[in-house]
Amino acid sequence: MTSTEAPARNLGPTREPWTPGERTTGRQRGSEQKRAFMRRARQALAFVALFGLSVLAVLALRPSAVPVDGASAVRGPLQVAVQESGMTRVKDRFVVSAPVSGTLSRIALEPGDCVREADVLAEIAPAESPLLDERARAQAEARLGAALSTLGQSRAVVARATVARGLADREFSRAGVLARAGTLSQQALDQAEFGARMRQEELASAEFAVKVATEEVRSARAVLGDGSRHGSPSRHVDVLAPVSGGVLRLYHESAGVVQAGTPLLEIGDPAALEVVVDLLTTDAVHVSSGTPVIITGWGRERTLSGRVRRIEPSGFTRPSALGVDEQRVNVIIAITEPRANWLELADSFRVEARIVLWEAQQVLKVPQGAVFRHGNGWAAYRIEGDRALLTPVRIGHRGDTEVEVLAGLTEHTPVAVHPGDRVKDGVRVELR
Repeated sequence: MTSTEAPARNLGPTREPWTPGERTTGRQRGSEQKRAFMRRARQALAFVALFGLSVLAVLALRPSAVPVDGASAVRGPLQVAVQESGMTRVKDRFVVSAPVSGTLSRIALEPGDCVREADVLAEIAPAESPLLDERARAQAEARLGAALSTLGQSRAVVARATVARGLADREFSRAGVLARAGTLSQQALDQAEFGARMRQEELASAEFAVKVATEEVRSARAVLGDGSRHGSPSRHVDVLAPVSGGVLRLYHESAGVVQAGTPLLEIGDPAALEVVVDLLTTDAVHVSSGTPVIITGWGRERTLSGRVRRIEPSGFTRPSALGVDEQRVNVIIAITEPRANWLELADSFRVEARIVLWEAQQVLKVPQGAVFRHGNGWAAYRIEGDRALLTPVRIGHRGDTEVEVLAGLTEHTPVAVHPGDRVKDGVRVELR
């Protein structure tokens, strides 16, 4: 080796240059790999699409949840009551009537005025004589003429009886003198005394006949209106107040002729009010004396308390709003609130009376729409998760909107309200 030769470097394994055939083979291998990848990707997408379609099919074929209204069983107060419209009325009412027939003076009182017992409410004077037609007047004048003639005849009889009595008295005096002298018998004296007494009685009878004829003349003149006026203000009958109280109603206010027994006015104590409610007889059998009552709808927001005082012993028939005859009975309610709380109430005012038949403060209750008839008992749909489960229950008292649950449910248990026909045992539900 000469000094001019460079040492050889180790550059690693040497690679021979690619030939054209080898380049074509590598390009084909890459294309196949790409096609395999695309094939696997298309398979994966097809699988995902098929899975999605399967899920959608399952969801589509699955029954949808039934929408329901829900509520929970809770503890609280419950009240069973009967509510009806009623009317107020004064407890003790007195209708004052005309005691006699005659001309009534105008009544100066008005409804609401206060009166005391024995106060004069009105005056009744004798009625005026009726007007006479031509025939009646002619008959009355004829009767007056006959009465005057009878009176003249009676006076003539009196005069004749007076003269006869004087003569009989003188004859009896002379007979007495002769009898004392012994020249007249006792029989003649007795006959003279009898004659004097007879003439005295005849004179008395004639005088009575004159009085009768005088009254007949006055009666005839009264028919014609010629006598004294019996309808003078000094002669009248006073209509007195039977009790102290207020005037509730006037039946006859103006002056005029009234007959005996005609209602004039009504008196009562407006502070002594009671409420009259007509109940169905089927409801009234559950009401007793002393049952509490809540009075509403009388014009103020506050309620009034009361108690049943009496249930009338006889019912009556009244048609309902639908035209069906109903048997009803009046229930009398006493207002127990102080008078200051219902000063605005008066006679014949409309009110709403809620008669409480039963109440309790802590009972387990659900809405009435949650329970329904099932077989011979009652049942409800209890909601667990998203399922409605048919649950038999035992109910107690039924209020206006809620019902007492004695068995079958516990507190805070959700139930379906008005479930409808689509809700069955185990069906899936959703709350609205």
